[in-house]
Amino acid sequence: MTTAPATPATAPTTVFTTMDSPLGTLLLSGPLDADGRFALAAVTAPGQKGALAEPAAHWRPDADALAPAVEQLTAYFAGERTTFDLPLAPVGTAFRQQVWDALDDIPYGATLTYGQLADAAGQSPRAVRAVGGAVGANPLLIVRPCHRVIGANGSLTGFAAGIDAKRWLLAHESGDRLF
Repeated sequence: MTTAPATPATAPTTVFTTMDSPLGTLLLSGPLDADGRFALAAVTAPGQKGALAEPAAHWRPDADALAPAVEQLTAYFAGERTTFDLPLAPVGTAFRQQVWDALDDIPYGATLTYGQLADAAGQSPRAVRAVGGAVGANPLLIVRPCHRVIGANGSLTGFAAGIDAKRWLLAHESGDRLF
């Protein structure tokens, strides 16, 4: 089956909403097609490297379309949800998509090293830097748990939303075990 190229009349509209969280106000966004189907493309935290801090001018606010994502993130922060069940539409290369898919398999409260993630994504251990770059470019913070990836020596290395946010998320998931 082939998909017709998007035209201005059929191209999805990017919609957004914000929500308060322990990490600050999160910006959630994604495409809404002409049939009203939504997929989450990004969850952005305040000060996140390489991400929009504010919605783009052409985006449209739509709290209803994003209500399931807000509900699931709220439940996660309340300690009532450990996984997410949302349609996702992150934009990235095939390599990044492969790494991001592997993030989904890291259990709640667990951590993997970048080398272990490379292996889980079907990559050579020599690809650890490229895997790290893909993890750092993950547009779906929290939903795709890039915060669960740590350095080979157990250190809390890089996190686009900052090490304090990573520390908080890991402590939240581990029952306040210090990281």
